[in-house]
Amino acid sequence: MDATQTEKIYVAVGYDVLDGFQTLDWALKKWNSHPNISIIILHVKYNPSNHHVYTLLGKLPAKGACEEKLERIRNYQQNIINNLLSKYIALCDKVPAETFEVEKFDEPMQNLTIDLIHGLGITKLVIGFSFMRPSMKSKDAMNGLFYVHQHKPDFCELFIICGGKQVSPRVKNDEITMEDDSGVKVAKMRDYKTNFRYWIERIFCDKTIDSNQGCSSRSSTSSESHIDQNEWELYIREIDSYFQELLSLNMEEGICGQDNDDSYFSPIEPFVQQLKNSDNKSGAEKFKILRDKLKEAYDTIQVKRKEEKENLERHAKAEWAIYVSNLREEELEYLKSEEVTRKEEVKKEVNTEKEQIQKIRMNIEDNEQSLGSMEELQLELQSKLHDSTLEVSECETKFENVMAERTKMLMEIEELSRQRNVLNKRIMFFKEKVEKEICNKLITKSCCLEEYTEEEIIMATNNFSEYLRLKSGRNWSNVYRGNINNSNVAIKMIDPTLALSRKDFQDKLMFLGNIRHPHLVAVLGFCSDPKCLVFEYMHNGTLEEALLCKTRRRVISYQDCIRIAIEVCSGLGFLNTFQPRSIIHCRISPSNILLNKNLVAKVAGFDLHGCNEECNVESDMKAIGVLLLHLLTGRGNWVTIDMIAFFDEIGDEWPLDVARELLDLAIRCISNEEMSITRVMKELNSIKGKGCDSIKVPNIFLCPILQKVMRNPHIAADGYSYELEAIEEWLDSGNEISPKSLRLDNTLLFPNHNLRSLIQYWHSNRSATKK
Repeated sequence: MDATQTEKIYVAVGYDVLDGFQTLDWALKKWNSHPNISIIILHVKYNPSNHHVYTLLGKLPAKGACEEKLERIRNYQQNIINNLLSKYIALCDKVPAETFEVEKFDEPMQNLTIDLIHGLGITKLVIGFSFMRPSMKSKDAMNGLFYVHQHKPDFCELFIICGGKQVSPRVKNDEITMEDDSGVKVAKMRDYKTNFRYWIERIFCDKTIDSNQGCSSRSSTSSESHIDQNEWELYIREIDSYFQELLSLNMEEGICGQDNDDSYFSPIEPFVQQLKNSDNKSGAEKFKILRDKLKEAYDTIQVKRKEEKENLERHAKAEWAIYVSNLREEELEYLKSEEVTRKEEVKKEVNTEKEQIQKIRMNIEDNEQSLGSMEELQLELQSKLHDSTLEVSECETKFENVMAERTKMLMEIEELSRQRNVLNKRIMFFKEKVEKEICNKLITKSCCLEEYTEEEIIMATNNFSEYLRLKSGRNWSNVYRGNINNSNVAIKMIDPTLALSRKDFQDKLMFLGNIRHPHLVAVLGFCSDPKCLVFEYMHNGTLEEALLCKTRRRVISYQDCIRIAIEVCSGLGFLNTFQPRSIIHCRISPSNILLNKNLVAKVAGFDLHGCNEECNVESDMKAIGVLLLHLLTGRGNWVTIDMIAFFDEIGDEWPLDVARELLDLAIRCISNEEMSITRVMKELNSIKGKGCDSIKVPNIFLCPILQKVMRNPHIAADGYSYELEAIEEWLDSGNEISPKSLRLDNTLLFPNHNLRSLIQYWHSNRSATKK
């Protein structure tokens, strides 16, 4: 067994105080040398009967006593049992101890003990002789202990204690006895009760009393029970009769004593004297005298025995009278203590009631004094209420004027918004017109590229100054910003590792010179030594840089992103359908898309570099899908698409419906579900139209909760208008803060008729415009 494991010792005791202490003391001495033990005290639970009460006269019907007295008797007996168990715990001192109540049913105690051993897994059981005795006779108790000894499981060690000694059951001549180590029949000695109290209890207590009541009758303290007044009157009459009998006996003994004192002589002397005087008599006469004397002596012995028996009965009655008197004395003391306690409680209650009455009187006086001042205050408040009513009327008038001005301002805002949209459309129109004119100018020029000298290239790049060198992302590229003929150009140095021959270089240049499109970066010229290409200069750099700025809340809106995607698809579609042979870009990414002053996108990176054999139209389509994700989030390192994280990433910069459609299009492009550039451009234009429609809705028409155009706007306590159903649901949920993060002083709602009229007017104009 582990040294740290606590061994449990189960000690079964009854309510016989002496036997219980002796059994528990034996167990403590037995395992005194074991440090890790705990004592579990098994005792039969006290179950009071609802139909009977156990008294000194036996089991009496409970219906003869009031419920209060019955409850008091049961509580008193339970307190006695609890005190006894507390003494058992205190005896264990420093050894950990606890009690375990055993439910007593109709099952015999020996069977219940065997069930406890199996149920609790008891390995060591110390059982007192009184544990079996409460509901049995001594003979039955020995039979029960012998039954437990025979039927216990092998893992359980049983120790039977009687009189503080360990005993063992023996079977001799078909008789069960309990013998100690010396062979003494301990149980036999314990069966004969010479104690007068035990004899009295066996006379006046019912033999069918249960185990808990039996234990209570044998303990010195638990034998006290409450008896009703009728029983005490019966006891008083019996004791008075016994007292009168004692007085008459004392008088008779006194008279007999006097007679004996006068005529007393030794019974032997007359017999000896008669024998001396009978020398002259015959043997028959002497034998007759002797026989008469023997008969007289026998009669005297019988009389003395009868007197002794009467004396024993009187002695038993005397002890019974003393026992009943002591019991009555203890009950009267208990009632006296209860009465004293009850008087003290009543006295405290009376004092408390007096104090409360005094406080009530003082409160009444204070209320009477404050009543006058309250009346004056009421008059003053009525006057203030009248003034406040007038002020409310004025405020309502002012509020109506403010709402009229607000409606007027909303109409002006709507007009200004309409004018702004018209101006934006005109600006976009002129931008596209200028771009087309520039492209037309470039197309009208000869497809032959202009050749620049080395001196012109060096002068344009300031001798290839690092200051003029352009970056691609965070890395330096081989492209320089230059100035030729007062025009900004981009000069790209050809990688020497390509090892192009002069003929291959010329063929490439002729091929690039024939490619002209508004959304492809135009090649303006070249230089043979050093080998370089001259491109038109894009002032806003790459799309990657612009998107990086977008994450810092600058430059590009979501409308521009959709337009850039359309322009890139336009340029890429031109390359894929170019004749005499199509061109596969293979490297579509934000770093290869350049933006001019007006944020017009042009595709770069399709110059002298060749493509891998794996490059095809599908690879360009996948690149378009990745580009759309990049435009949505501003970054391109998406490994997997988590919808929740994705929409958290784009935040409020994209309308939700536009973002969902663009995301769906990007996923289909990446998965290559039979997509084409033409189809992608068509869907992008549809998405662009929806985005434009969402711009036209004034923010004031949108419900802050639903983000939809309101049908029945109502003003809340924070001053903002909400859809009626949405704000009612918000208030019903117990929110004290409005959707605009303002505190709501009340839950009142007022219909906003002016705003409803504006929304209806806006709907009618919009319907007319669509027609």
